[in-house]
Amino acid sequence: MTELFRRRDLSGTYLSPVPCPLSPHFQQDETVNTRRQFLITAPIGLLGAVAACKAGDTPAAATQTPGAPPTFGTAPGVGPDVTATTFAEAEKLMQITMTAAERDMAAKSWRSSMAPMLERRTGPRKVTLGADIAPATKWNPLLPGEKDSGPARDHFVRGSSNVPLPATDDAIAFSPVSLLSRWIEAKKLTSERLTNIYLARIEKYDPKLRCVITVTKDFALSQAKKADAEIAQGKYRGPLHGIPYGVKDLLDTAGIATTYGAEPFRNRVPANDSAVVRRLNDAGAVLIAKLSLGALALNDVWFGGQTMNPWLLEEGASGSSAGPGAATAAGLVAFSIGSETGGSIVSPAMRCGVTGLRPTYGRVPRTGAMTLCWSLDKLGPMTRSIEDAMLVLQAITGPDTGDVASVPCHLDFDAGAAVSGLKVGYFPAWMKEAPATDVDRSALELVGKLGMVPVEVTLPDWPYSSLNHILFSEGAAAFEELTLSGDDDKLKAQVPDAWPNLFREARFLSAVDFVQADRMRRRVAMEMARIFSQVDLLLVPSLRDEMLTISNHTGHPSLTFRAGFVNVSEARSDWAPDPRNPLPKFSPARRVPHGVTLLGRLFDEGTVARAGLAMERALNVMGERPPGL
Repeated sequence: MTELFRRRDLSGTYLSPVPCPLSPHFQQDETVNTRRQFLITAPIGLLGAVAACKAGDTPAAATQTPGAPPTFGTAPGVGPDVTATTFAEAEKLMQITMTAAERDMAAKSWRSSMAPMLERRTGPRKVTLGADIAPATKWNPLLPGEKDSGPARDHFVRGSSNVPLPATDDAIAFSPVSLLSRWIEAKKLTSERLTNIYLARIEKYDPKLRCVITVTKDFALSQAKKADAEIAQGKYRGPLHGIPYGVKDLLDTAGIATTYGAEPFRNRVPANDSAVVRRLNDAGAVLIAKLSLGALALNDVWFGGQTMNPWLLEEGASGSSAGPGAATAAGLVAFSIGSETGGSIVSPAMRCGVTGLRPTYGRVPRTGAMTLCWSLDKLGPMTRSIEDAMLVLQAITGPDTGDVASVPCHLDFDAGAAVSGLKVGYFPAWMKEAPATDVDRSALELVGKLGMVPVEVTLPDWPYSSLNHILFSEGAAAFEELTLSGDDDKLKAQVPDAWPNLFREARFLSAVDFVQADRMRRRVAMEMARIFSQVDLLLVPSLRDEMLTISNHTGHPSLTFRAGFVNVSEARSDWAPDPRNPLPKFSPARRVPHGVTLLGRLFDEGTVARAGLAMERALNVMGERPPGL
């Protein structure tokens, strides 16, 4: 017999019936001719008809049987032909196995069932998704019924100080914002003088460090003179007024190039300031430099070369906030703004010996910042002290309508508050093995000496790296046009672990596994909530891979700060080992800073900073400068 087989075009319009033979054993009894029965039998009976009728892919005028619902698998065949062999090879990428019959069915139906879903980017009705369009779904780090740990209103108490102004420009340059701001407020130091000190240091030391992409000299001096005039008139805006700073060059600056550290964007000049830059300008801070980042926020290589560690010029500064880490450590800026998606504040802060504060996801708006991953990106301060980081955070915190993930929140910090009784969780096994060092173990001992209470905690033995499916998928989506256009070939780094290859590979990740990774993300967030019901904060080795992955996906705040020094006999790298380019070795070993990391409850940066500040004072290691700088 023959049966009329209805097909739809991509707009949903039904095309004219096409007579095609159906196998007799798939004839339906009229008493069960329901949509459910049709959907059950169609993938077997009708998809065979699709293959048999492929010569008739162009039907005549459209008609529709009244009351007949739409069905899957009835769109016109589009895209290239695929075969059972195509699926057999693809199975190796997905790590699944189908039978020969299943492959054959998939091959025959693919062009009418799944290929039409790619029309958004391959069909005649392409839809361009601008960089300002966020996904419809968003990550909320707070679990249902859970409230943030912040206070009902802002409570911020600075530390007191009467330290005299140093006699030398170098000593002034390395002073923390907490002191620089006191001297500027008291008119012992002008913003213009301080700005010129940093401009001179950039000119002298940046050729070695390659941490500055754009120097904003004229703009900075104009801002500095304005700050001095306002302060002279008694219009003091607060602790950042007149303080020179730099931002990672993925934050838009009106009329000033914002390059993402990547060749295809090196001539990009935005029209508007990002929300964070606008807030810092409103606070009276002085933008002095756009700082380097690994291209598109990966590691420490950009179109100008590799940003180097001020403490060890034979190795990179780590990334992707390489410029903020190096410039802050070398005394080229008073403070800087970095960003983190999967370790990009923590790692350079640790290697360069500065303080890196990664705020709770959603606290600091990312409006006007390059998007790598909508549900992971975070902006935060990189400074030379913990109090400095909180002073900067106070200025940039709070929601902005341009960032759908930003939320109203308050900040509670008292630089003089006691820490006795705070419960500090730690993972015993992690403290006994790499990457933990004696510095980490000494920091844990210090916790008890300061009156805080060490508490052993545990996590399930799960494959936490599976969460990075989210990172790679979102990153590949954010830079889809760069990949599909071939402009990714213009990036300097073209090794297997650089973005060009990773973005291309990510296109073969499964959408089903993406959803499963997202579900696992919530399960991991529940485990973190369990842990933080037992402790006030966590002390972890800064580069422990599991916790970098976990805490970035759950959105918990992180504070990394210098806690001591270690000796290294080989340069360190963010890049996968390359036997053709071995890393430099040192004999005798070189002495470099080592940082530890504290993690806190969601929106409870104040408690983390309070504990960190007590440890920072007791350790007393932040004053040492990189040799030769």
